[in-house]
Amino acid sequence: MNNIKGVLFDLDGTLADTAPDLVHALNLSLKDRGIAPKSIESLRYAASNGSLALVKAGVPELEEQQQIAIQQSLLIHYQQVNGEKASLFAGFENFLLFLEQQNIPYGIVTNKQARFTRPLLKALKIEAKLKTIISGDSTMHPKPHTAPMLLAAQQINCKPESILYVGDAQRDLIAAQNACMVGAIALWGYLSEDDNPNEWPSDFQFNNVNELHQAFLNKS
Repeated sequence: MNNIKGVLFDLDGTLADTAPDLVHALNLSLKDRGIAPKSIESLRYAASNGSLALVKAGVPELEEQQQIAIQQSLLIHYQQVNGEKASLFAGFENFLLFLEQQNIPYGIVTNKQARFTRPLLKALKIEAKLKTIISGDSTMHPKPHTAPMLLAAQQINCKPESILYVGDAQRDLIAAQNACMVGAIALWGYLSEDDNPNEWPSDFQFNNVNELHQAFLNKS
């Protein structure tokens, strides 16, 4: 931690709890088709894996073409409800303030498309504080490719090896490793019962944001 000069975060399931909006959008789409709503508790784990994965988790019994149609409807609804129920995970307001006070730049590298990323960050009231916002369509390739990671490193003016990347999915940690960044697993995120974070490439694992914050306090 002593060599960390910048911090980058995944968005869904790491920086922000966006599952309430995503599942709400799914349920609106299901309602359009006369399908019963799904509980957020049963689908929270799938919220990091993209809209189609969320649909497949919610209605695995449907044929793929039906799932794709529901996905397209979900995206339309999500554009309307994006940011309404989402919130930063507990502890982030204090941690981000600490990073600012320490002059440590921070930003986002997410696979979420920019048309959803920017409105969400604006709703969370942190858009202006971020030194970089890299979305899934900001480069030719999304995570786990290194392209978005290295673009973010360039924008916060830090060498990749001095950047801590925090994420809650295996692709996040693979991306960090491939980009030569320090990887940290957000165990508070949207991990499923099938996930085995101990097998993911990482330097740190944190149970909550306060543990992450404390790691920086210990180094200083």
